[in-house]
Amino acid sequence: MDERVIRYCQGDLSKKEQDLFLKEAYDDPSLKSKIIDYQHLHSLLELSPDRVNIQEGKKSYVSFMKFVGSQKRKLLLISISRYAAVLFVAFVSAWMLASYYFTGNLSEQQELIAFQQELVVPAGQRAEIMLPDGTKVWLNAGSQLSYPSFFTKERKVFLSGEGFFDVAKNEKAPFIVSTRTIDVKALGTQFNVFSYPESDYTSVYLQRGSVKAYFPASETDGVILSPEQYLVQRGKEMQLSTMDPDELLWREGIYTFKKQKLGSIIKKLELYYDVKIIVKDQEILNYEYVGKFRQRDGVLDILRLIQRIHKFNIKKDDELNQIVLSK
Repeated sequence: MDERVIRYCQGDLSKKEQDLFLKEAYDDPSLKSKIIDYQHLHSLLELSPDRVNIQEGKKSYVSFMKFVGSQKRKLLLISISRYAAVLFVAFVSAWMLASYYFTGNLSEQQELIAFQQELVVPAGQRAEIMLPDGTKVWLNAGSQLSYPSFFTKERKVFLSGEGFFDVAKNEKAPFIVSTRTIDVKALGTQFNVFSYPESDYTSVYLQRGSVKAYFPASETDGVILSPEQYLVQRGKEMQLSTMDPDELLWREGIYTFKKQKLGSIIKKLELYYDVKIIVKDQEILNYEYVGKFRQRDGVLDILRLIQRIHKFNIKKDDELNQIVLSK
């Protein structure tokens, strides 16, 4: 095994060593493949809630490479992901996502393969990952994050679902979270983005620093948020609103609802647990609740706790993957 693979992925190579190593990888498909395979393994080992020892991951790299030769990549990733309770998928996005300039005799520009990584978090789970630039990301249940294996001048990721971002500061390279409707740009800050495909809105909550939310076609007309501001986008409108910071406790596996109607709670439970909840009596939707629930308890236990305050019946149909609430 080439020790430089691990040192490169851990950021232990100097700039000169890195440039020489990347040029060699550009000309050597086998070395390039080893770098990408180790990046996959390293990313999986960094995931939570069941994080495993990174040092043990390094030691198992040799056996990992042997396993690659005898198993399909998809099956391999699914096997490893049992430690992280998430599914991690890698696919080729483009051939020109990263480029490096070399000095001395290596003055010409070399183009390197950059793979687009995709992290998929199943219902009822959450995940934490560190991106190539040092940015930390927490993903809520049912979310997907797509990002390149190498960042260039622009650090851009694509989010479907909900994620909290603790952005590594780099004034020369803005960090952009792109959703199905709007983009959110930051340099070094902490913020939460909610944008599930099934939801009728996208929201941004800024915890620290400054971000700009805008429609991709008109960045100049975007809205700049200050700390503790909450922006909600529906259709062509973006409006500032309020949000209880306790709602960010989902990063710790806690769902918080304060004076929220059951109708609103149900919408989030459907997103978080990938289940259809049918309400037979509309009066139930207007019940208000205050409470905190653990993610690992599951959707049925959460509904049963709510049921103690306002009585209603719960019926689960496993075959149809739906829950029916009635009086």
